[in-house]
Amino acid sequence: MPFLRKIYAILIDLVETLVIAGAIFVVIYAFLFRPFQVNGQSMHPNYENGEYVLTNLITLRLKPVGRGDVVVFESPTNKEKDFIKRVIGIPEDEVMIKAGFVFVNDIKLDESEYLGPDVKTYAGAFIKEGEPQVVPPNSYFVLGDNRSFSSDSREWGFVASSKIIGKSFLVYWPITKSRLVKHAKYNIN
Repeated sequence: MPFLRKIYAILIDLVETLVIAGAIFVVIYAFLFRPFQVNGQSMHPNYENGEYVLTNLITLRLKPVGRGDVVVFESPTNKEKDFIKRVIGIPEDEVMIKAGFVFVNDIKLDESEYLGPDVKTYAGAFIKEGEPQVVPPNSYFVLGDNRSFSSDSREWGFVASSKIIGKSFLVYWPITKSRLVKHAKYNIN
């Protein structure tokens, strides 16, 4: 009988440990951090297909999304998917695409921090060449870093703040490519 009691005690300890670990995971996943897998080439070369990014959920409650932030949000075209893009325009910004460049509030955006010098940005179905668009309240204008192969605000418009899941802050897989996510800084008022 002492042997059965030891096995019973071990099983109870194991179940308690699993329940506590599960509860901790649920709290972290629901309120703090969420993993996201990059699917596709829209953020190439900065984020590759198959990489895993950790997204911070709590910072949205503490600090608003800013220009240059890399965010994960619910796809405007398919609610089953999440997208990762870079925030270019915040509420009340005037965004325009002209001659292959992005302008925010009449200032040409310096994107050399994360784009090569040969990358051009062309208009789409939503934002037309040379026609400024004002970002509405509680919305954002986002672009993928791989401008030629990105479905983004140029095609389907602004992203509502309620659709943003979080700000990405760490690429953690594959481990050989782990790094902090760089959020661009723009000289725009």
